Amino acid sequence: MIIKHQRGRGSKVHLLLDDEYVITTDINFWMDNYIADGTDIDEEQWQELVEGINYKKALNKCADLLSRREHSVKELRAKLLRTVDPVSADKAINRYLEAGYLDDEHFCESLVDYLLNVKKYSANHVKQECYKRGVDSETVNRVLEDAQVDNVKTIVELIEGKYSSKLLQDNGREKVIGALQRKGFSYSDIKSAFYRLDNDEF
Repeated sequence: MIIKHQRGRGSKVHLLLDDEYVITTDINFWMDNYIADGTDIDEEQWQELVEGINYKKALNKCADLLSRREHSVKELRAKLLRTVDPVSADKAINRYLEAGYLDDEHFCESLVDYLLNVKKYSANHVKQECYKRGVDSETVNRVLEDAQVDNVKTIVELIEGKYSSKLLQDNGREKVIGALQRKGFSYSDIKSAFYRLDNDEF
């Protein structure tokens, strides 16, 4: 198989086998693994080159995704698989795990803190959001235990803040209860919160 390359836009380099386009890489990878145009390579050499290209692509995609926000391992892998093969995805993920840039427990701590203190979700709702992102139940339970969640206190804060105007509407209390239940709060916790408010118990 005769290999050739063509410069693409920006830093892209297109590789051709027997004058047919096969794969694209970047100038940095190509300079590190340069093969002169017209070289006759065998299948083993080609597969080794392709594996290297895909691994570099997976590493770059990891860097891009993690620069935007933290991800769980499962979440990151699912996104990588949209553009790279499973072997390259797993190799890149393992590299980031070893380097400490990927950590499900740290991700879970950040997510739990955001959902509890900014979004004001119930503990149950927080659990479901963490599970959806691929964090295992043991990690989620440990992080929530450390967070010392007080659902009733959170409900009181929501009623006094976000839902205060809703209480003034017709059937306001029922509407607020419905909104709180949709956030995952139990009826018993909601009832306790209203009891605190009605009796000035804080």
